[in-house]
Amino acid sequence: MALHRLTDITLGVPNVEETVEYYTAFGLIPEPSDNENEHWFGTVDGGRRQLRIVHAPIRRLLALGVGADDRDDLGRIESSLRRSDTAVTVEGDQLRTREPVTGLTVNVTVAPHIEQQSTPAGPFNTPGTIGRPNARAASLLRSGPVRPRKLGHISLGSTDVATTQRFFTEDIGFKVSDEVKDFGAFMRCSSDHHNLAVQAAPVPFMHHSSWEVDDVDEIGRGAESLLADHPERHTWGLGRHWVGANYFYYFRDPAGNLSEYYSDMDQITDDELWNPGVFDLQAGNFWGPPLPPSMIEPEDLAELMAGLH
Repeated sequence: MALHRLTDITLGVPNVEETVEYYTAFGLIPEPSDNENEHWFGTVDGGRRQLRIVHAPIRRLLALGVGADDRDDLGRIESSLRRSDTAVTVEGDQLRTREPVTGLTVNVTVAPHIEQQSTPAGPFNTPGTIGRPNARAASLLRSGPVRPRKLGHISLGSTDVATTQRFFTEDIGFKVSDEVKDFGAFMRCSSDHHNLAVQAAPVPFMHHSSWEVDDVDEIGRGAESLLADHPERHTWGLGRHWVGANYFYYFRDPAGNLSEYYSDMDQITDDELWNPGVFDLQAGNFWGPPLPPSMIEPEDLAELMAGLH
């Protein structure tokens, strides 16, 4: 696959300092910046610059970075965009364009692949099998803050899902993993089941960013810490999705964006062996609490619509 990961996202928010404080508590790693008007965060494996926060009148996802293998990949994307009459510029190792429905800036950059140190699984005790005799579970011995390993995916609302999906698949090079009937699509640019989800919405908006942690214990530890003094951050979780199969927990940042801890996502290493499915919206989670209405229609929808007009 010529594309191989998400490199970074830029969030525009009206309350920068509060939002910076939130993502610090979330476990992202603050990084120095040459510009006092922007704040950068890194992850353990994904690099020093995975989240950029800047000021904006209303909350918006302003830019999405995608990693490509080489300049030939940029040339292929440029040719496709020009055939569809989409504006595009290429400078050195970076291609810049704009998704026509949401206005999202998309930067495709020749970038190194993520190299992740393996997280050992288990050993586990299961019925009939004692894999951990006479010892406590290793996860009980963990201490310190939860640190996300990488930016895994983002989800956005589009007023024209078909056009947005076509832009990312036909022009940029994402592949469809699964779809939700009459609602949206899950697309990938890596072996992860999805790196981008697009859902139908009356206004373009940032739904959530999702950050990989080691396992479900790290999701639980992170949630406990994040909610200890701020129960209002809770949105949805703990649960396990059907589409993607990952464990999840969603929280709300002070600007209104959702952020997710996830682990154990389906991996698609051979496109020929994966059969994309079409699912109903209510089949979104395998187990967990019911889907809250705010996961479909954001609580600040009226504010977003007024701000964009």
